[in-house]
Amino acid sequence: MNNKDQELQNEANNDNENKEHNIDEAAINFNADDSLSGTTHLNDEMANEEIDRFQELENQLKESNDRYLRLVAEFDNFRKRTAKEKMELTKTAGEDIVKALLDVVDDSERAAKQMESSEDLPSIKEGINLVFNKLKNTLQNRGLKAMESKDQDFDVELHEAITEIPAPTEEMKGKVIDEVSKGYFWNDKIIRHAKVVVGK
Repeated sequence: MNNKDQELQNEANNDNENKEHNIDEAAINFNADDSLSGTTHLNDEMANEEIDRFQELENQLKESNDRYLRLVAEFDNFRKRTAKEKMELTKTAGEDIVKALLDVVDDSERAAKQMESSEDLPSIKEGINLVFNKLKNTLQNRGLKAMESKDQDFDVELHEAITEIPAPTEEMKGKVIDEVSKGYFWNDKIIRHAKVVVGK
């Protein structure tokens, strides 16, 4: 083989090596591009998932806020309605008692006129007792109840001691000997403590 043939052979070998090198680079670039494309695709999916999750949380927050605002509004309406009903009930209850007492007032006026024109003391006493009993019954029918204190054990929850006196008997020590003014319950609630004299 002469020099010229050797040179041609070398050029052919170099061309083949260059082609193989170019093919390897192309393959590497292709693989790299494919890998980058896959990563980009994966990043896009993750970003979309994050956006969806954010939107879901945002919607949940809006729903929770709406529920909270509705509850606040409902509670405020309930509070106003209850206060109004309580006020109306108090007014109605007072009005009911006053109406019931008007009959007693009428009887009292008639008894007063009777006392002016009559000197029949037993008749006057009877009239006064009738008016008093009517007053008591009217109040009792609407929840008023007198407290029974005399001869009972002294109780600071029920009684107010005005004074103490020596007990007439040993058994009366620490008990109510006398009532200065009666105590009263209104529908089982104490509205006035009994003022009492206690034995010591």
